[in-house]
Amino acid sequence: MAPEISVNTLSISEKVHQAPSKRAYVTFLAGDGDYVKGVVGLAKGLRKVKSAYPLVVAMLPDVPEEHREILRSQGCVLREIDPVHPPDNQVEFAMAYYVLNYSKLRIWNFEEYSKIMYLDADIQVFDNIDNLFDLPDGYFHAVMDCFCEKTWSHSPQYSIGYCQQCPEKVTWPEDMESPPPPLYFNAGMFVFEPSPLTYESLLQTLETTPPSPFAEQDFLNMFFEKVYKPIPLVYNLVLAMLWRHPENVELEKVRVVHYCAAGSKPWRYTGEEANMDREDIKMLVDKWWDVYNDESLDFKSKIPVDVEETVTKSTILASVLEPEMTYIPAPSAA
Repeated sequence: MAPEISVNTLSISEKVHQAPSKRAYVTFLAGDGDYVKGVVGLAKGLRKVKSAYPLVVAMLPDVPEEHREILRSQGCVLREIDPVHPPDNQVEFAMAYYVLNYSKLRIWNFEEYSKIMYLDADIQVFDNIDNLFDLPDGYFHAVMDCFCEKTWSHSPQYSIGYCQQCPEKVTWPEDMESPPPPLYFNAGMFVFEPSPLTYESLLQTLETTPPSPFAEQDFLNMFFEKVYKPIPLVYNLVLAMLWRHPENVELEKVRVVHYCAAGSKPWRYTGEEANMDREDIKMLVDKWWDVYNDESLDFKSKIPVDVEETVTKSTILASVLEPEMTYIPAPSAA
């Protein structure tokens, strides 16, 4: 079980917040695939829960202009980044497209923000989580992962049946040569402070670190092992928890849902994959679509009407265009 953190102690701070420009939600997008729908859904979800902070999209250069226009129209701040490649691309990842995710390391260089909350594009926020920006500085805050799905079949945890979500159920064997693994977080959601020194250290460390099955998630767990602080799973419900550890889930209290199980992406949902015919999954998929389809949540410009009429489209776009950068073309995200 994760060290308990009272949700009450994480309630929205009554202190005066820093200026919104100093804090931001950040997500990642690559290629011309359908993950842009996830980003739109996330932007609308944050708007629905009245978040005080912007959604920044860290995107690779291969995101087409058509998708960029969609994201601008939803009030997203676009930030183009170069890809980051591991030392050796010839590696067996748990999912082939994971190689793209090393590019997330670029967000440690977003120095214009004092604090960032990263959210994958297949995440939806169903309750305000701005309170997490008030977590103590100097740590990497994230939710512990589950080791029970087949994507973990390469690990000793999986073969033993050990999971940090319920370590008392199957304990780590005493005759094992190695101790139990350190606490391991899911990198679909985390809170951190950007830092040029940390950014350079991340890239330098990556050059000498062999790629592993979970790509940047394994790498970040290794890099931030000593400063990782678990937060309650209500802030990143990995859907496998619903059937692997239902005793740990209070669905009515969940604020953030991570649609990362096979077949669970709402914009691709068919209900045919394993566990996808569950009623709780159907409910969560419907809940995502309710936000995505709600036109009242579409971004509305705050420019006064009398001013807006005199501002050309090109002027508005010029104010949010991302900088031009040279790059190596990257494959489309799945």
